[in-house]
Amino acid sequence: MKNILSPVIAALVFGLLAAPPTRAHDDQGPGAKKIFTKHFQETLFDITRHAAFSVEVLLDDKEYKIGQGVIGIVLHDDKDADVIGARLSLTLKNLGDGSSGGGPVSIADKGNGLYLVSGLNLQREGRWELSVTARKDGTEDSVSFILPDALKKRYPKGPYSP
Repeated sequence: MKNILSPVIAALVFGLLAAPPTRAHDDQGPGAKKIFTKHFQETLFDITRHAAFSVEVLLDDKEYKIGQGVIGIVLHDDKDADVIGARLSLTLKNLGDGSSGGGPVSIADKGNGLYLVSGLNLQREGRWELSVTARKDGTEDSVSFILPDALKKRYPKGPYSP
Protein backbone atom coordinates (compact mmCIF):
# COMPACT_ATOMS: atom_id res chain seq x y z
CA MET A 1 0.00 0.00 0.00
CA LYS A 2 1.36 3.42 -1.00
CA ASN A 3 1.72 6.13 1.68
CA ILE A 4 -0.23 9.20 0.45
CA LEU A 5 0.02 11.10 3.73
CA SER A 6 3.49 12.58 3.01
CA PRO A 7 2.50 14.29 -0.29
CA VAL A 8 -0.71 15.64 1.33
CA ILE A 9 1.19 17.07 4.30
CA ALA A 10 3.82 18.56 1.98
CA ALA A 11 1.10 20.21 -0.11
CA LEU A 12 -0.53 21.69 3.00
CA VAL A 13 2.74 23.04 4.37
CA PHE A 14 3.71 24.52 0.99
CA GLY A 15 0.27 26.10 0.69
CA LEU A 16 0.58 27.73 4.11
CA LEU A 17 4.09 29.01 3.43
CA ALA A 18 3.16 30.35 0.01
CA ALA A 19 0.07 32.24 1.26
CA PRO A 20 0.43 36.03 1.06
CA PRO A 21 0.76 37.87 4.38
CA THR A 22 -2.33 39.58 5.77
CA ARG A 23 -2.53 43.09 7.14
CA ALA A 24 -4.23 44.14 10.38
CA HIS A 25 -6.80 46.29 8.58
CA ASP A 26 -7.84 43.81 5.88
CA ASP A 27 -11.32 42.33 6.23
CA GLN A 28 -10.36 38.79 7.16
CA GLY A 29 -13.72 37.48 8.31
CA PRO A 30 -15.17 36.81 11.74
CA GLY A 31 -12.14 34.90 13.08
CA ALA A 32 -9.61 37.60 12.18
CA LYS A 33 -7.34 39.12 14.78
CA LYS A 34 -8.51 42.62 15.67
CA ILE A 35 -6.06 45.47 16.12
CA PHE A 36 -6.88 48.73 17.89
CA THR A 37 -4.58 51.76 18.05
CA LYS A 38 -3.91 53.91 21.10
CA HIS A 39 -2.95 57.32 19.71
CA PHE A 40 -1.69 59.26 22.72
CA GLN A 41 0.74 58.56 25.55
CA GLU A 42 -1.00 60.18 28.57
CA THR A 43 -4.48 58.72 28.11
CA LEU A 44 -6.60 55.88 29.42
CA PHE A 45 -7.17 53.12 26.86
CA ASP A 46 -9.04 49.84 26.74
CA ILE A 47 -10.93 47.58 24.37
CA THR A 48 -14.61 46.98 25.10
CA ARG A 49 -15.83 43.69 26.57
CA HIS A 50 -16.81 42.12 23.23
CA ALA A 51 -14.03 43.86 21.22
CA ALA A 52 -16.49 45.91 19.17
CA PHE A 53 -14.78 49.23 20.00
CA SER A 54 -11.69 50.74 21.57
CA VAL A 55 -12.06 53.68 23.93
CA GLU A 56 -9.29 56.19 24.55
CA VAL A 57 -9.97 58.82 27.22
CA LEU A 58 -8.11 62.14 26.87
CA LEU A 59 -7.95 63.61 30.36
CA ASP A 60 -6.22 66.94 29.84
CA ASP A 61 -4.76 69.40 27.35
CA LYS A 62 -1.23 67.93 27.31
CA GLU A 63 -1.42 66.09 24.00
CA TYR A 64 -4.71 67.22 22.45
CA LYS A 65 -6.37 70.59 23.04
CA ILE A 66 -9.83 69.74 24.38
CA GLY A 67 -10.50 72.54 26.85
CA GLN A 68 -10.57 72.88 30.62
CA GLY A 69 -13.16 70.82 32.50
CA VAL A 70 -13.68 68.65 29.41
CA ILE A 71 -12.48 65.15 28.60
CA GLY A 72 -12.19 63.69 25.14
CA ILE A 73 -13.08 60.18 24.03
CA VAL A 74 -11.59 58.68 20.89
CA LEU A 75 -13.75 55.81 19.65
CA HIS A 76 -12.67 53.22 17.06
CA ASP A 77 -14.51 50.19 15.69
CA ASP A 78 -13.22 46.64 15.33
CA LYS A 79 -11.49 47.60 12.06
CA ASP A 80 -9.63 50.38 13.91
CA ALA A 81 -11.59 53.04 12.03
CA ASP A 82 -12.99 56.24 13.57
CA VAL A 83 -16.58 55.83 14.78
CA ILE A 84 -18.68 58.82 13.78
CA GLY A 85 -22.27 59.28 14.93
CA ALA A 86 -22.19 56.83 17.83
CA ARG A 87 -24.33 57.26 20.90
CA LEU A 88 -22.18 57.35 24.00
CA SER A 89 -23.28 57.13 27.61
CA LEU A 90 -21.02 57.56 30.61
CA THR A 91 -21.56 56.73 34.25
CA LEU A 92 -19.36 57.48 37.21
CA LYS A 93 -19.98 55.38 40.32
CA ASN A 94 -18.31 55.49 43.75
CA LEU A 95 -17.11 51.96 44.50
CA GLY A 96 -17.11 52.64 48.24
CA ASP A 97 -20.75 53.57 48.72
CA GLY A 98 -22.32 53.02 45.28
CA SER A 99 -23.29 56.66 44.85
CA SER A 100 -23.43 58.35 41.46
CA GLY A 101 -20.69 60.76 40.52
CA GLY A 102 -22.45 63.80 39.33
CA GLY A 103 -25.03 65.70 37.48
CA PRO A 104 -25.86 66.03 33.81
CA VAL A 105 -23.15 65.18 31.32
CA SER A 106 -22.99 66.70 27.85
CA ILE A 107 -21.47 64.68 24.98
CA ALA A 108 -20.68 66.24 21.61
CA ASP A 109 -19.55 64.36 18.49
CA LYS A 110 -16.71 66.43 17.03
CA GLY A 111 -16.11 64.08 14.07
CA ASN A 112 -13.24 61.75 13.21
CA GLY A 113 -14.06 59.53 16.20
CA LEU A 114 -13.63 62.31 18.80
CA TYR A 115 -16.34 62.99 21.38
CA LEU A 116 -16.10 65.81 23.93
CA VAL A 117 -17.60 65.24 27.37
CA SER A 118 -18.31 68.10 29.77
CA GLY A 119 -19.90 68.08 33.22
CA LEU A 120 -17.98 65.01 34.39
CA ASN A 121 -15.70 65.63 37.37
CA LEU A 122 -13.06 62.90 37.61
CA GLN A 123 -11.05 64.74 40.29
CA ARG A 124 -12.61 62.99 43.29
CA GLU A 125 -11.34 61.24 46.40
CA GLY A 126 -11.85 57.50 46.69
CA ARG A 127 -12.25 54.72 44.12
CA TRP A 128 -14.55 55.36 41.18
CA GLU A 129 -15.72 53.35 38.20
CA LEU A 130 -16.03 55.25 34.92
CA SER A 131 -18.13 53.21 32.48
CA VAL A 132 -18.36 54.12 28.81
CA THR A 133 -21.00 52.49 26.60
CA ALA A 134 -20.96 52.99 22.83
CA ARG A 135 -23.81 52.22 20.42
CA LYS A 136 -23.53 52.35 16.64
CA ASP A 137 -25.47 50.56 13.87
CA GLY A 138 -27.03 47.98 16.18
CA THR A 139 -23.79 47.23 18.02
CA GLU A 140 -23.48 48.06 21.71
CA ASP A 141 -20.45 47.44 23.90
CA SER A 142 -18.88 48.94 27.01
CA VAL A 143 -15.70 49.29 29.00
CA SER A 144 -14.96 50.40 32.56
CA PHE A 145 -12.00 52.19 34.08
CA ILE A 146 -11.35 52.03 37.84
CA LEU A 147 -9.98 55.34 39.08
CA PRO A 148 -7.42 56.17 40.35
CA ASP A 149 -5.97 52.68 39.58
CA ALA A 150 -6.24 53.18 35.79
CA LEU A 151 -4.23 56.40 36.06
CA LYS A 152 -1.28 54.44 37.51
CA LYS A 153 -1.04 51.87 34.69
CA ARG A 154 -1.35 53.74 31.44
CA TYR A 155 -0.30 51.85 28.35
CA PRO A 156 2.06 53.39 25.78
CA LYS A 157 0.64 54.48 22.45
CA GLY A 158 0.61 51.84 19.75
CA PRO A 159 -1.38 48.83 18.48
CA TYR A 160 -3.27 46.48 20.83
CA SER A 161 -5.39 43.39 20.34
CA PRO A 162 -8.07 41.96 22.63
